[in-house]
Amino acid sequence: MIGVPRSAAPPDGARCSIARSLEVLGERWTLLVVREAFRGRTRFAEFRDALGIATDVLTVRLRTLVEAGVLERQAYREPGSRERYSYHLTPAGHDLRLVLGSLQQWGDAHRPSGHGPATVYRSAVGGEPVRVAFVDGAGAEIDVRDVVSTPGPGWPRIEAGPEAAQPAVSVPEGRPPVDAVGGAGQPASVATGSREE
Repeated sequence: MIGVPRSAAPPDGARCSIARSLEVLGERWTLLVVREAFRGRTRFAEFRDALGIATDVLTVRLRTLVEAGVLERQAYREPGSRERYSYHLTPAGHDLRLVLGSLQQWGDAHRPSGHGPATVYRSAVGGEPVRVAFVDGAGAEIDVRDVVSTPGPGWPRIEAGPEAAQPAVSVPEGRPPVDAVGGAGQPASVATGSREE
């Protein structure tokens, strides 16, 4: 892949939604806690026992997920015991099913266990297996090798230097780059008026 030149990359995660997401989700246990929430675990002891995670680490992970709006705490009290909290997925937490599905698909394909997938995602309506994919505005699935990354409106503008004249684009190997500014899907040589010799 042709990547973004290092000099053109944002200096911090303020503009990059991936970097901002990793501030919440990037620690190794975090998505495993979310996975267990999707499996119906809600109580501290359930998370701890399912994951074999240290209690201090779990405390921090749950607090981080609550502060980020991924989980919400709900108080409960069992007879004869003190008030405790259960943890439930918020709408933002439910949206992470796509992330978990993508990670699992990648892991099943590139880091297989030899025993087959631990989880199979299915449609709640028809029961058919489903998978995560790129889909265009017309509903057609696009092969990941045919998806390009172009600067969006949040990308920092560089006023001087070669990067200003030619925005950085992530282009699949062996495919012509698209016009990053207009997004017209034409090879860069057509979009810029240059000729290929």
